[in-house]
Amino acid sequence: MSDRKYSLAILLSLSCATGALAQAEPLKIGVPTSQTGPYAALGEQVIRAIEFAAAEANAAGGVDGRKVEVKIGNDEGNPEAGRRAAEKLATDGHKILIGSISSAVGLALSTQLNRWDAIYVSVVNKTPKLTGDSCTPRTFRANHSDDMDIAIVEPWLAESQTKNWAIIGADYVWGRGSGAAFKAAATKTGKSIKTELYAPLGTADFAPYITQLRDSGAEGLWVALAGSEAVNFAKQAKQFGLIDKMTVFGHNFVASSIIKAVGTDAIGFWGNVNYSASIETSNNQKFVAAWRAKFNTDPTEYEGEAYSGMQVIFEAAKKAKSAKASDIAKSLNDMTAETVYGQVTMRAADHQLEMPNYLGRVADKDGKPVIQVVRGFDSKAATPPPSGECKL
Repeated sequence: MSDRKYSLAILLSLSCATGALAQAEPLKIGVPTSQTGPYAALGEQVIRAIEFAAAEANAAGGVDGRKVEVKIGNDEGNPEAGRRAAEKLATDGHKILIGSISSAVGLALSTQLNRWDAIYVSVVNKTPKLTGDSCTPRTFRANHSDDMDIAIVEPWLAESQTKNWAIIGADYVWGRGSGAAFKAAATKTGKSIKTELYAPLGTADFAPYITQLRDSGAEGLWVALAGSEAVNFAKQAKQFGLIDKMTVFGHNFVASSIIKAVGTDAIGFWGNVNYSASIETSNNQKFVAAWRAKFNTDPTEYEGEAYSGMQVIFEAAKKAKSAKASDIAKSLNDMTAETVYGQVTMRAADHQLEMPNYLGRVADKDGKPVIQVVRGFDSKAATPPPSGECKL
């Protein structure tokens, strides 16, 4: 073969390969999350991380040669609005759903997945029901559940000198589930619960609740509020002097976005830290460096969790060699992947990702509040066994 013919053959071969790659079915991801409502700030973080992961994958040639396409929908933090947004995304072909903030929205989506021929990968929802009695073959959780957070809180609670506790939570499935789980752990470790209060979503004035908490005689306070409600409560509790008198443990409260809004009023708060830029894995170090280069700041907890969830989806798509939701669902079962947390496994029994977890507090560093990770727990210690309520 002449050099000219050989070169032409190579060019034709490359052209065919490029054409095949261009025609590969894209990986279409739908993001029904909060763009308005009490969790809008959290939804913004989730969107940023998902879009970052997609852009990063596309810059590297796609996921197994497939372009990642992301489309956003607004769930408004409301189950019915979330169902409508997710259905529109799935109907438009974005059948790999991820990113809702509210556990109630996540549960609403999970009941419709077969009808939509879609899958849902949670990266925020914490209710145990999602991987418990409400589990489905097309629902997966790539973040920590309430049970996982309580598993690391219980040893801390057992060592705490604070005997009498109160609970303030959001009056919906996650807040009440968190409060119930903490109450069980407190009882198990010999503590007592003086009062339990649950505020409706959208509560701005917490003064009546703070008065009841102050008068309860409790020495410690479990806070299960998120988004703007967590910020409003913390600021008002500080103004009323409540925080200075109590040991405060915030469920999902020790998060950089909330600390930024609350400022030094958060110093001394304890809490679970589900993700930290300081996690010492090579995968996380690479992610944090790329994130800092683009945004000039560290990723937040929600951004780290959402990015990790995208890593899990990408690995499942590679394993399935497909962009179809049903194929990806099959490959997710009992799949091991490398994420910012290190090596993690999607448990086949209930579709819960087995992953490490962390405990921390807000400390004062040169007059500024910073999150300190006090203790880490490996996947085995941080992930309780399946409840047995999930029947897949």
